Amino acid sequence: MANSGKKKSPLVAERRYSKTAAAKPKPKAKKPAPKRRNKVARKKPKGLLGLILTPFVMLFRLIWWITWRIGAIGAMALAIAVAYTYPQVPDLEDVVDGRTRGSVTMLDREGVVFAWRGDQFGGVVSAENVAPVLKNAVVATEDKRFYRHLGISPRGIASAIKINLREGRGPLQGHGGSTITQQTAKLLCLGTPYDPQKWKTETEYEVDCRRTTKLRKIKEAIFSLAMEVKYTKNEILTIYLNRAYLGAGARGFEAASQRYFSKSAAQVNTSEAAMLAGLLKAPTSTAPTNNLSRAQNRAALVLNLMQDQDYLSSAEAASAKSKPATLSKAAQARAGSYFTDWMMDTAPSFLTKETTEDVVIKTTFDARFQKAAEEALDYIFENKVREGSKAQAAIVVMSADGAVRAMVGGRDRTVPGAFNRATQAKRQTGSAFKPFVYATAMDLGFQYDSVVEDTPVTINIPGSGPWSPSNYDRNFRGPMTLTDALAKSINTVAVKVSEEVGRENVRKIALDFGIESNLADGPALALGASESTLLEMTGAFAGILNGGRSVTPYGLSELRIKGDDAPLVGQEGGMGERVISENAAQQLTYMMSRVVTSGTGTRAQLPDREVAGKTGTTQAARDAWFIGFTAQYVVGVWMGYDNNTPLKGVTGGGLPAEIWKETMVRVTEGLPPAPLPMIRPAAPPKVAPPPAPAQAQAPVQQQPQQQRRQPRRNRTEDVILNVLGQIFGQ
Repeated sequence: MANSGKKKSPLVAERRYSKTAAAKPKPKAKKPAPKRRNKVARKKPKGLLGLILTPFVMLFRLIWWITWRIGAIGAMALAIAVAYTYPQVPDLEDVVDGRTRGSVTMLDREGVVFAWRGDQFGGVVSAENVAPVLKNAVVATEDKRFYRHLGISPRGIASAIKINLREGRGPLQGHGGSTITQQTAKLLCLGTPYDPQKWKTETEYEVDCRRTTKLRKIKEAIFSLAMEVKYTKNEILTIYLNRAYLGAGARGFEAASQRYFSKSAAQVNTSEAAMLAGLLKAPTSTAPTNNLSRAQNRAALVLNLMQDQDYLSSAEAASAKSKPATLSKAAQARAGSYFTDWMMDTAPSFLTKETTEDVVIKTTFDARFQKAAEEALDYIFENKVREGSKAQAAIVVMSADGAVRAMVGGRDRTVPGAFNRATQAKRQTGSAFKPFVYATAMDLGFQYDSVVEDTPVTINIPGSGPWSPSNYDRNFRGPMTLTDALAKSINTVAVKVSEEVGRENVRKIALDFGIESNLADGPALALGASESTLLEMTGAFAGILNGGRSVTPYGLSELRIKGDDAPLVGQEGGMGERVISENAAQQLTYMMSRVVTSGTGTRAQLPDREVAGKTGTTQAARDAWFIGFTAQYVVGVWMGYDNNTPLKGVTGGGLPAEIWKETMVRVTEGLPPAPLPMIRPAAPPKVAPPPAPAQAQAPVQQQPQQQRRQPRRNRTEDVILNVLGQIFGQ
């Protein structure tokens, strides 16, 4: 055979398997395979404990399974809500000035600011340019986690709910736990602008924006998160610093800083910053212009918070507490609240109460005169009025041309918008009206020394019957001059003169002098039965001082829009047309000067200058007046009760005259005395004494007596006939 003796060929490839593989290895001991564990499986407790815990473990797993899925869904829904709300968040530059109306700034006669009305906005400030201590004070007081949260603070909300429940309120009543972001969202009214068609006033709008309901809190939280997305933290704080209300009409920290301290918000010190930040909680009640001590106490709490949060060291906090913030001189004065209210009522409403612009009004106001009037009133009530008296008083200080320099409308001068007794109270004028009776007589030909009989008089009033006026002391003095009749405020003479010259003429003279109130039709017109305001009466007396020309009281000198140079409104004086002749005015002024030197107004005498005036006391002493003037100024004073309760032991020549004197002494301090514009007789007028009675046996001597009296009686009759002829054209 061919292959005999040869090695046989392999049946398979030699290298298909290794030699070792070909050799059957010895079996090795196998390691046990690791058990595969289920990821969810947990080691179950065994025995009785396992039976007890197993249901709870399963429940926990179920709750966890549901919770994280709900949370995920909620997060997605919240993200969608924030994305939907984001476009509603306004741009920063559109919201820093959040006012829906403008402001009114009042300047006195020297151009110095003395009052504000409306929403005062000092200008835009930012979180970067205010004083750092002010920024820290706001954050420490309102939201210490402001720079760490995302717009809402669950911890703060939970804490607020706990406090509310502990104090017996509802969970959303009282403390809100709102962050600065949430408070800013409220200030923005959640992006809803003011609509005058929906809200009648801005106050209604703000109340609606601050409503607290569960749905609104949810919207507020979403809007706050959207704000955190759109704005930086400092931009949110900037909006808050500019829109927050801080009392006294101040919107924003710049306006408040100017209002209370007369400095910029970038210049306030630690104690001032603490006081401003403290106003955020209750701006009206804690405003330093309303209650300085309360504002200082609140500031001390803010300083404690700043120290606790390491914004201040203990030494810095102690130093600020030892030197609490005080008001600037302008804020301390709180000058002219009644005057300011009068300006807001008399100037065009679209430029005052309803203005949407920032308006500047220059006025006739004099801060020194205002202080003089207020101090005079306080002095009399503290020293000469019984403690606890509810009596009120009002004062008006005016120049001869009608420029009102000061106004006190009542004893309480701390509340803007209070009832102004100088301009709003219409009261019977009493004998203070008599100068207009005598002004009519002087203008129609009577003389200061004309003689009239002080005797009983009875006038039949149709529909009422006979009326007989009496004098204050129930006495009659017989013949007397008009000067003496006015000085002693004789009622019968005033009525006789009024009837002789004609009531309608008296009414016309009074109206022309500025008494615009309804005047009585009957003979009691001469005794001041009509009602008038103190401002009207003072203006009418100013007309006598300036020589018989009418006067319109005014307080506005110039009105312009802030930033404009040209004024919209201007006035240089209140002088009007002539009412009585200059000679009549000079005679009347002399007669009124005798009221002060020897009549019912002697308590109004000044030591260094001439005074003319008139007292007035109404029936049962329900009203007491003294209105008088020097050569430079007119001052009117009224005193009484708001409810018409009679005054006890007070007449116009008493406390009102003393208030007048105290006011005028302060007003004229430093002014050189000047003579009154009046006639100057060589001696006061007197009634010639009756001649000695003639002897009975010499009747021939009676004729000269009658002849001596007759010319005097004929002169009076001639005057009356002349007047009647002028009236009836005869």
